[in-house]
Order: sequence, then C-alpha cells, then structure tokens
Amino acid sequence: MRVIVTGGAGFIGSALVRHLVLEKGYEILTIDALTYAGNEASLKAVEGKANHHFLRANIRDGAAMRAAVAEFRPDRIMHLAAESHVDRSITGAADFIQTNVVGTFTLLETAREYWNGLEGAAKAAFRFLHVSTDEVYGSLGEEGLFEETTSYDPSSPYSASKAASDHLAKAWQRTYGLPVVVSNCSNNYGPYHFPEKLIPLTILNALAGRELPVYGKGENVRDWLYVDDHARALDLIIERGRPGETYNVGGRNEHRNIEVVRRICAVLDELVPANRPREELIAFVTDRPGHDARYAIDATKLETELGWRARETFDTGIEKTVRWYLDNEWWWRPLRDRYDGERLGLTQAAKAEASA
Repeated sequence: MRVIVTGGAGFIGSALVRHLVLEKGYEILTIDALTYAGNEASLKAVEGKANHHFLRANIRDGAAMRAAVAEFRPDRIMHLAAESHVDRSITGAADFIQTNVVGTFTLLETAREYWNGLEGAAKAAFRFLHVSTDEVYGSLGEEGLFEETTSYDPSSPYSASKAASDHLAKAWQRTYGLPVVVSNCSNNYGPYHFPEKLIPLTILNALAGRELPVYGKGENVRDWLYVDDHARALDLIIERGRPGETYNVGGRNEHRNIEVVRRICAVLDELVPANRPREELIAFVTDRPGHDARYAIDATKLETELGWRARETFDTGIEKTVRWYLDNEWWWRPLRDRYDGERLGLTQAAKAEASA
C-alpha cells in the first residue's frame, strides 16, 4: 500500500505517519512545508525506515504536487496539511485561506488528474481522505451532539477556511466522481503537540511555574480525542469508508477547559511535586473573540459502520501525555525557545481591554 500523507510533520499527521509506517508497514510519502508547526523531529521514530520518504513542499505548489504524485503513484492520499490554530487565524487569516482553501483545491485537482489516468483495479481502489474539524459545525448549547448531517456554522477564520475546504472536497466527489471521504474530528491531544494549544501550553507553563491562562471563566466545553486513537480512525476510514460519506471522530470525553487545566495540574503535582499546588497558577484572562461554547461529536456512525472505538479515556490519555512531555524535553525545548507561550489572536479592541 502506497500512501501520501500531507501535513505529515504536524501533530496529527506525524501520529498517522508513525502508525502507517511502524504498525501497518505501508510505503509512505510524507509531504510537509515545515511551517512553524511542522517539525521533522516528530518523525524521528520513522527516520531511516526504508518505507518512509519525506518531501518538503507546499500543497499550494501545483507543479510540486503533480510531480510528487506522478512519481510516487499512491494508492491513497490522506490530506491533513492545514493551518489549524484559531488564535493565529484571528490576526493572520490570509495564511488560512491560502493553505486550507487554495491548497486543498490544488491538491484535489492534482488527485483528480492522477486518478483519471488510472485504469481498472487501481482506479477503483484509489481513495482521497480529507481530514477536517468539528469546528466547522459552530457551537452547541448544553445539549446535543454534532452529527455528520449537522449544518455548517463556522465562527472563526480557521473554521470558515476548513468549512470551505470540506465543501470543495465533497464537490469534487459529486461533480467529478473523485473517490473522496471526509472526516471531522474533535479536539486532539497527546505527544508531539505544538505548545501553543491548551494542553501542551498548560503542561509546559505549569512545569516552569508560570501563570496558566484560561479564557473567560473556563466554561467552554470540548470533546477530547487522544491523537493515536484518531490516527487509527483515519486509517480505518480510508480503508473502509464509503466515497462521498463523512465520518465524525470523537473521543466521547467532554470536559470544560478549567477541568482540563486542573487535571493537568493534579497529574503534574503527583508526578513532579512542586512547593505549592499548581492549580494556584491558574489565571482567567480575556476571552477569545468568537469563542464557541461547546463542541461534542457523535461518533456513532464511525463506531457502528466501521467498528472503531477510542482506546483512551481522558484520564489515561492525559497521564500518558503529561509523562511524554516530562520524558521528551529534547522535542519541545527548541519549540519553546521559538514560541514562549505568549498570547495570540487578540484583536486591537481585545488588546486594549486586556491591558486596561
């Protein structure tokens, strides 16, 4: 099995590459532009493996994509390359439009051209998986879950760009017959997570004895999915999912942000005690503009049709995650030196309010 993974040096992408190379033994071509969140160190476990190849290229580069696909001749393309941080999208939306919308269009056209040139069994077996987010659905109230049929209602430039790319992927299946499958996942966490997101930022700030910023009152709810569980789900979706269908991937682990931060503090206090409880470092800060109240995924379709189950509960997954950061300073220290945890994504009005 020959698979191209775009964004394979990122957080979720590298987990998928490690799974496909080490667990499945597939021939993998990882394509990544190595922007700030792409990190070849995340692929150290597959470095030197005969069945892993790496190409530094941008998915917006049509010539590079066509050449890579023509040379590698994949059976599958798994598209994860994306700008993904909501805070960065608030003050730098252009990058999100270019990568998530234009880049996805470029890749879909590359795949369509390649697929049209295939014949027989190779053409019938080819699949394109477009990996997306639950944020395209907008915000939930206290009840209910996002289903595959939930209407799109994105709130941020990030989620709007991903919604646009989802629509492109589905349109290329309906219009051109390209065998596309789409997945939408809940919030991921786990090893190799760039330290601007809530969980790794909280772990590293708490280790350093620094303030732990929590937006608003910490009441926003997310459904947390351990990244290795997600990687297994993506492999299953492209293997057995039906072209034209969407599959939601969620961990069934809903928690308020404040509960997540407190749980990390408790695990760290147990593993590496400090001179005071780390929960005392929590500081509530001005909320993020357009901050969705609650996300929660209904993964019933994936569970019943394809037989997937999350292996990690939030408690087991968060302990594994904290232990990984304690044991792997070699990976996160260089990133921490580049990005020291400063707040991102404040509008000018929010900056003025925060400093008032």
